[in-house]
Amino acid sequence: MPGGAPTAMYRERIGALSTVSGDGPPVLCLHGTLMDRTMFDPQRRALSDDYRVAAYDLRARTEHAVDPYDLDDLAADCLAAIDALAMDRPVLVGMSMGGFVALRTALAAPDRVAGLVLLDSTALPHSPTQREQYGALVEPLAGQSTVPSPMADGIAESLFGETTRTERPALVDDWIARWKTYRGGAVYNEVHSWLDRPGTVDRLTAIDCPALVVHGAEDAAIPPDLGRQTADALPLAQFETVEDAGHTVNLERPAAVNDHIRRFLDGVVDTH
Repeated sequence: MPGGAPTAMYRERIGALSTVSGDGPPVLCLHGTLMDRTMFDPQRRALSDDYRVAAYDLRARTEHAVDPYDLDDLAADCLAAIDALAMDRPVLVGMSMGGFVALRTALAAPDRVAGLVLLDSTALPHSPTQREQYGALVEPLAGQSTVPSPMADGIAESLFGETTRTERPALVDDWIARWKTYRGGAVYNEVHSWLDRPGTVDRLTAIDCPALVVHGAEDAAIPPDLGRQTADALPLAQFETVEDAGHTVNLERPAAVNDHIRRFLDGVVDTH
């Protein structure tokens, strides 16, 4: 059954695991693989004038990082965080893995979610070839205390677009430095939480809240077409592409993403 001690962690000390800014309708942000809650700092700063925006660290960035878990566990964590933050029907903003979790949270508790923003994410599963490749990539990490430098450098090519790697090397280097401090087992479990997930695209008609799907045009990890297919399967979704951005679209082109999110939130607030 999803939950247990890690989920209780979000109820008991959410203040240590989250950052909250502003006052107003609630927005809760869920980061992607290898990232942390600070990846949403540009969104908190831009949106907190009208909204109460929170971001929290998923299990991979906590002391429960090396305990196996799956996306259902992370959805249970999300609901616990919603409770602990006293959020009444927040809009969930999920990047990549965070989007996988946001979709499952909306499916598990549709009355608890007012809207969805999916950033470089998808409801479709990874292909067998991708599962094999990702599995082989992280297999050596299971027993390692850190992420090797060559692996961290290589990961940047998947998580950041070519334009960002060329024009904003300091941003990329900052995240590479963080990845090198992660425990290998934490990354191993983080990837395996979603690697063999079944798709949810055939269940999306059950999600009747508004949704915004935003994708970086240079996303190599989850190509934009997978985001568009997800938006097409959601009953009340719109799809936007951001040029010159890769898999971490909200970090790479924050101004464009913030504009899309604000327009979406303003519409959701008017209707719920």
